[in-house]
Amino acid sequence: MPFSDYKTALVTGASSGIGAAVVERLRRENIEVHAVARSADALQQLAERTGCVAHAIDVTDRPAIAELARRVEFDILVNNAGVDRPKKFLEADEGDIDLIVDVNLRAVLHICRLVVPGMVARDRGHVINISSIAGAYNFGGNSSYHATKAGVSMLSNQLRIDAFGKRVRVTEICPGRVATDIFNHVHGDDPSIRERFIDGFELPQAGDIADAIAFAISAPVAVNIGHMEITPTLQVMGGLQTARPQLKTDPSGEPTP
Repeated sequence: MPFSDYKTALVTGASSGIGAAVVERLRRENIEVHAVARSADALQQLAERTGCVAHAIDVTDRPAIAELARRVEFDILVNNAGVDRPKKFLEADEGDIDLIVDVNLRAVLHICRLVVPGMVARDRGHVINISSIAGAYNFGGNSSYHATKAGVSMLSNQLRIDAFGKRVRVTEICPGRVATDIFNHVHGDDPSIRERFIDGFELPQAGDIADAIAFAISAPVAVNIGHMEITPTLQVMGGLQTARPQLKTDPSGEPTP
């Protein structure tokens, strides 16, 4: 279904990074874009630059999201908002888990609940869910984050089943490392973070992800691009490691059988 068949879009996590790039890309197609994020100042700058409609709303604020979904019929939904607390699961605390689940999964479920039925009723719509390679591959990091992104991936598949028979398309965008400021948000605003994750690497830019989303949306109505995994050419997710068992020691520090 080409862009000309769509009029409105809702983009979450829109104040920076991939979200802001998606807003800019959709506005170039003359879509009325409603940009949702917590940062009012950044949203206002985005609105002045692109002409989007800014909504300083936390995606976990269910009444506010519900009110927006009641007022506007959305043809395109981009679930992009996400958080992380990079700890090993054995070191996670209650607040970390609740925040990650609330933003990365529960909010996505409720926003889909509020928006997708209208798409089905109108026989028109496209849902874009931003997951992560963390939802498909295992690597050192936050297990709660991996679990929520795997949930988003499965939700994307299930939505197509729930909307079966209607022209509602669902695309999961599964990025690897992308050159955005998310690493500073997650790991701390320090120059060493950029050196660790971005400087010296050949990485996709936020605009590359936005262009991939635009490609999926602009496909003919008979075409649903269900899954796009987008990683740097020089990034791989495979690898096999084997650990030796840790030796037990007696009080003197000597190994025991």
